Amino acid sequence: MASLVSSPFTLPNSKVEHLSSISQKHYFLHSFLPKKTNPTFSKSPKKFQCNAIGNGLFTQTTQEVRRIVPENLKGLTTVKIVYVVLEAQYQSALTAAVQTLNKNGEFASFEVVGYLVEELRDENAYKTFCKDLEDANIFIGSLIFVEELALKVKSAVEKERDRLDAVLVFPSMPEVMRLNKLGSFSMSQLGQSKSPFFQLFKKKKSSAGFSDQMLKLVRTLPKVLKYLPSDKAQDARLYILSLQFWLGGSPDNLVNFLKMVSGSYVPALKGVKMDYSDPVLYLDSGIWHPLAPCMYDDVKEYLNWYATRRDANEKVKSSNAPVIGLVLQRSHIVTGDESHYVAVIMELEARGAKVIPIFAGGLDFSGPVERYFTDPITKKPFVNSVVSLTGFALVGGPARQDHPRAIEALMKLDVPYIVALPLVFQTTEEWLNSTLGLHPIQVALQVALPELDGGMEPIVFSGRDPRTGKSHALHKRVEQLCTRAIKWGELKRKSKAEKKLAITVFSFPPDKGNVGTAAYLNVFASIYSVLKDLKKDGYNVEGLPETSAELIEEVIHDKEAQFSSPNLNVAYKMNVREYQKLTPYATALEENWGKAPGNLNSDGENLLVYGKQYGNVFIGVQPTFGYEGDPMRLLFSKSASPHHGFAAYYSFVEKIFKADAVLHFGTHGSLEFMPGKQVGMSDACFPDSLIGNIPNIYYYAANNPSEATIAKRRSYANTISYLTPPAENAGLYKGLKQLSELIASYQSLKDSGRGPQIVSSIISTARQCNLDKDVDLPDEGQEIDAKERDLVVGKVYSKIMEIESRLLPCGLHIIGEPPTAMEAVATLVNIAALDRAEDDISSLPSILAATVGRNIEEIYRGNDNGVLRDVELLRQITEASRGAISAFVERSTNSKGQVVDNSDKLTSLLGFGINEPWIQYLSNTQFYRADREKLRVLFQFLGECLKLIVANNEVGSLKQALEGKYVEPGPGGDPIRNPKVLPTGKNIHALDPQAIPTTAALQSAKIVVERLLERQKVDNGGKYPETVALVLWGTDNIKTYGESLAQVMWMIGVRPVSDTLGRVNRVEPVSLEELGRPRVDVVVNCSGVFRDLFINQMNLLDRGIKMVAELDEPEDQNFVRKHALEQAKTLGIDVREAATRVFSNASGSYSSNINLAVENSSWNDEKQLQDMYLSRKSFAFDCDAPGAGMMEKRKVFEMALSTADATFQNLDSSEISLTDVSHYFDSDPTNLVQNLRKDGKKPSAYIADTTTANAQVRTLSETVRLDARTKLLNPKWYEGMLSTGYEGVREIEKRLTNTVGWSATSGQVDNWVYEEANTTFIKDEEMLNRLMNTNPNSFRKLLQTFLEANGRGYWDTSEENIEKLKQLYSEVEDKIEGIDR
Repeated sequence: MASLVSSPFTLPNSKVEHLSSISQKHYFLHSFLPKKTNPTFSKSPKKFQCNAIGNGLFTQTTQEVRRIVPENLKGLTTVKIVYVVLEAQYQSALTAAVQTLNKNGEFASFEVVGYLVEELRDENAYKTFCKDLEDANIFIGSLIFVEELALKVKSAVEKERDRLDAVLVFPSMPEVMRLNKLGSFSMSQLGQSKSPFFQLFKKKKSSAGFSDQMLKLVRTLPKVLKYLPSDKAQDARLYILSLQFWLGGSPDNLVNFLKMVSGSYVPALKGVKMDYSDPVLYLDSGIWHPLAPCMYDDVKEYLNWYATRRDANEKVKSSNAPVIGLVLQRSHIVTGDESHYVAVIMELEARGAKVIPIFAGGLDFSGPVERYFTDPITKKPFVNSVVSLTGFALVGGPARQDHPRAIEALMKLDVPYIVALPLVFQTTEEWLNSTLGLHPIQVALQVALPELDGGMEPIVFSGRDPRTGKSHALHKRVEQLCTRAIKWGELKRKSKAEKKLAITVFSFPPDKGNVGTAAYLNVFASIYSVLKDLKKDGYNVEGLPETSAELIEEVIHDKEAQFSSPNLNVAYKMNVREYQKLTPYATALEENWGKAPGNLNSDGENLLVYGKQYGNVFIGVQPTFGYEGDPMRLLFSKSASPHHGFAAYYSFVEKIFKADAVLHFGTHGSLEFMPGKQVGMSDACFPDSLIGNIPNIYYYAANNPSEATIAKRRSYANTISYLTPPAENAGLYKGLKQLSELIASYQSLKDSGRGPQIVSSIISTARQCNLDKDVDLPDEGQEIDAKERDLVVGKVYSKIMEIESRLLPCGLHIIGEPPTAMEAVATLVNIAALDRAEDDISSLPSILAATVGRNIEEIYRGNDNGVLRDVELLRQITEASRGAISAFVERSTNSKGQVVDNSDKLTSLLGFGINEPWIQYLSNTQFYRADREKLRVLFQFLGECLKLIVANNEVGSLKQALEGKYVEPGPGGDPIRNPKVLPTGKNIHALDPQAIPTTAALQSAKIVVERLLERQKVDNGGKYPETVALVLWGTDNIKTYGESLAQVMWMIGVRPVSDTLGRVNRVEPVSLEELGRPRVDVVVNCSGVFRDLFINQMNLLDRGIKMVAELDEPEDQNFVRKHALEQAKTLGIDVREAATRVFSNASGSYSSNINLAVENSSWNDEKQLQDMYLSRKSFAFDCDAPGAGMMEKRKVFEMALSTADATFQNLDSSEISLTDVSHYFDSDPTNLVQNLRKDGKKPSAYIADTTTANAQVRTLSETVRLDARTKLLNPKWYEGMLSTGYEGVREIEKRLTNTVGWSATSGQVDNWVYEEANTTFIKDEEMLNRLMNTNPNSFRKLLQTFLEANGRGYWDTSEENIEKLKQLYSEVEDKIEGIDR
């Protein structure tokens, strides 16, 4: 390691843009390395190669650093030992043990070689491993929990098992444990036998208890077995002793371990008497301090020792010092690999904190946490915050976790819980050079799993030396970790009146009308409500205005300005010298932005911080990316660094305002999307530099767990969920309402003479409503028979019922104001519409359908095909569902509309069969015979859901976080699919990435894929599509547990295989017979967020696609192979590389920037947008070189896209549809594919909608029309938005801008959509004035968007419409200038 310090840190001379160029500057490197230098090594400067070089894997270390070959001068027997471990902490202890044995050289000489399990990915390393086993005597394995590598170990050791003298495997996957053999002791029956040892593995429930039970056995068995005569018992006893030696890990224990095993089992040493001592046992759990005379089992004794320490200063010993609890791994302490732990303890003490470092030998820390961190008498915690340095989940480590048990222990403790990371699979340099940051397996085990416990701040605090395998502290990172831990602890100790809070709001795109943007949130009303609450609670919020409208005015208008001022209120002017002093990384920004102050957030001399201070609360406006208006910068394949104004904002918050915490208000800002490593950042990563040492609390929409997870990992946020606005059914209006009345009269009069006449009215009204695009209508005046008439009416009816029942969020949510019970009805109806087989709950529609002798799925199919009888029946079922649920909700609320939380009321409802409100309601319908038992089970579940929907903990959780307490974690996602998302106010987490796709997700995926392919066959002259280009989203896969991931697998014809621990790390091909169709080729565009969260799944997909490309199958049955062979030939590469199909952005970059270009009108023509897509989205993931990160492969990307016959995306929840967010069109390649195809044919574009029980695959243009009808043009929606005032106008403008985005990327927006929008918002004088007066800035943008749609040729309209828009534009310009004057 020392050679590193004194050698120049140089990288291969490739032009690496932005971020990596910063890490190339050698002045950053010293901050990661230990401070001790040893000049003896510095003769030749070593050059470290970038990760991608070498074997393309994550680690370039090899077994050779762990190989010891004895000189053996005395001709003794040689014993060869081969070991495989997960982490390197045993390396130095084992090496020392073997050297000791060889030095004494009495009985035998020992040869040893060790492998880290991760190294076995490399083919050469694996070959050497197999070769090493051929002449080995003893094999040892420990903690082998990665399935693909476990199988490699298994197949290699199995071949040699009978020949080997001993095989010892300590806790690992059952497949590897079965290899154990010591004399007559074996575990090959593992999982089948009755003995207590094997039962351990069978108890799925006892998750982490497994290792604890094993430890108990280890303690008691040797004593018992000693007295059993048979060899078998003797062998079992020696296995247990071996485990004790191994867990004892010190060089002495390992010397005795090797003596015992070789003396007892190596035939050549049979007659030799090798004396060994019993294992030296250390405490299984306790308190350890490097300066303490011993380990403590009692926290009081430890604290007594602490108080008498001579080396510590008085500050640390005083009762007033902050107390930080540390959680350590026992194996690091006993093997002597603990220097990184010592560094953290010393740093905390140097910063004036008292430390209680606890450890445990098992994998369950919940007991020790309770035992050592809480006062046994008062039950109050001793500690102010807890930092786990193990990186593992609190209960269960890498094996099976028990999150509920961990949460229970942490809730009792009630302090912030930080889980920091030691590098496990990479050396320090490998991590530094990697754009991905942490190894994906480590992200899955040590970032995703601790998040489920409520752990936060995944800061990498220690690295690993490539030669000795020892851990060493990364000093800059340790300083940051310790400072942040103390800051979180201080929140518990400071009084409310002196705490300072910086509330940060966002402004996307940068414009005054957009200050306070956040998904579904009325930001200023929410801030106002939160501040009133905090004020009441004792926080200093001096000068808070009377209303939220005044609050907006004060933040967005500069009171000092005499003339029109585009500026917001300036809170602070920072001169350049001050900025440079406060911002150590300022020079790193010059490469992208030139010298400070630059022209963003600056007046030419100073950097400006926008916002307003009220007492100890500062409300500030986060600057934007800064390049959204520059088409050239948007084309760069990697994102630019933050600009000087952005950095100045965070320097102000931390160092001038001196915030105790920052609260980012709403989904979402740009801090967490700044360039840097994906996960496990270094101090050269911008999100890390910007957030500095401020505790970060972040309000995030509950339905967006994926981006919330990015905020947790990259800006160290404690994310608190808020509810999306209550959903309502879209309903019908204007011509659509008229249509439904006509259809009702047709049904009652269809057999009379008036039938045909009514049908022709229906047809002409449907035409006026532009439904002729969605339904084939006969020409007016054409004669049609009765059966045809029914079919036409059925299809129109089915279409308008689809519009009517669409869910939409009405208005915007205000934090701390939960929906009333009646507002929750539509959500409950949708919750009730899904079958929940795992809980034995039948859906309400299926219970009702069964009473009339029908199957609900059949009714759905009939409805989709326009069978009039089924459309009508489905409408009746829907109405009965709504009625029964409304009746239930009315009975469980009081006169104020609040849910009465007395279970008696519910119990009494559930007790009297006949009086149940839903039974009363249904008794007056055709469904009066519905199954009562099923209804009771369903309504009991709905009763629980109702309580959760109206519960309100959003402000409560914020206060907990501000008081330095633990915020209970909970999943994010769609409350309709997963009511566990409720109540909001939880610390949002995603899911265990290795758990998806689930079996249920695969079932749903098959249905969608079959429907998509059928639909495409109809539109494509009966031929299957050869290639589908599709998008994978992070949130969508979290909500559906991997449905869209499974769709890709099913298209190419592979299925996921889960291992014994239920994790998915492998796929296998499905035979063509079972598939019943050709394998369809895919081009997968992963969102940047999906890439960060599910890199293991990208690996899985890439392996699956390459596996399919190599199958020996006819090309007309395997389009993946067909295209890969063609592309390999054209590009002169091998088939595997040609089969690259999994693409995303470069690491640390997000989105194709088409959304920024469209929102800011900063693009010239569609070709420019397509270039952005190609330059930013053409980075491929390669399963053969996963450590190389994302590699640019634009040629393969273009060729693969040029074969696409269809493009495809999934909608995942009712509240987010195509025009609600810009992400969807940002990822749409429809027009691009048309340009790349040789025949210039436009691909079909489809959208799958699985938000309701009746999953649909619609064309893109159908979905855009449905969206326009239910949202933008629907009075219920826009009135709901306008009722929220300033923010509502912006929401309307945003929908129109996103519609233009779809025109630009796909050309699938009908002219009438723009025409109707113009009629609704511009031709209606009253509406026009409301918009102009409520938010003139957003209204100006709305006019601009209309004019742009016309100018770009997307909207063809009359001259007078355009004239009116231009005239209004200049009026509103004047008005804005006037306001500011």
